[in-house]
Amino acid sequence: RLATSEADLAKAVSIRYQAYARHLPEVAATLDRPESLDHDEGAVVVLAESKLDGTPVGTMRIQNNRNKKLALEHSVDLPGWLKDESIIEIARFGVAEGRIGRLVKTVLVKAGFQYCLLNDIDWLVIAARSPLDRQYEKLLFQDVFPETGFIPMQHAGNIPHRVLAFDVANAYEKW
Repeated sequence: RLATSEADLAKAVSIRYQAYARHLPEVAATLDRPESLDHDEGAVVVLAESKLDGTPVGTMRIQNNRNKKLALEHSVDLPGWLKDESIIEIARFGVAEGRIGRLVKTVLVKAGFQYCLLNDIDWLVIAARSPLDRQYEKLLFQDVFPETGFIPMQHAGNIPHRVLAFDVANAYEKW
């Protein structure tokens, strides 16, 4: 569900922080509170909670490009084939540790796709570090900069990421 209150956002931030702390403690140190983009008009924070006790088990932020550049566009210029398209960026993706995390990851990706369908979004883009980039390839995302590979991302602590895109309009055909 969407995080609609400060309490919801606090839950999302807690799972975001925990997820990043497992692999990128230096980045996690900056994620212990909401970011300005979490409150942006063109962004929503998605929160996955345990049905048993309401604890947060996953989160992601979805930002659209309708009124301003995507966060990743502060690090790269998107190519011409994406310039005039309706796009969302999924970022600050985090899931609980353990087996539940795998299920939650799948549910969050599906929620991102559903968001695209409900909001007439043409493309979904993400910036993924290694080895997470391979998971998106398996979901049929395509490399936006195949000749460049990994690019340092300002909004991700200058850690090199691949920029990958998913063609929402042709998803069912592709699958």
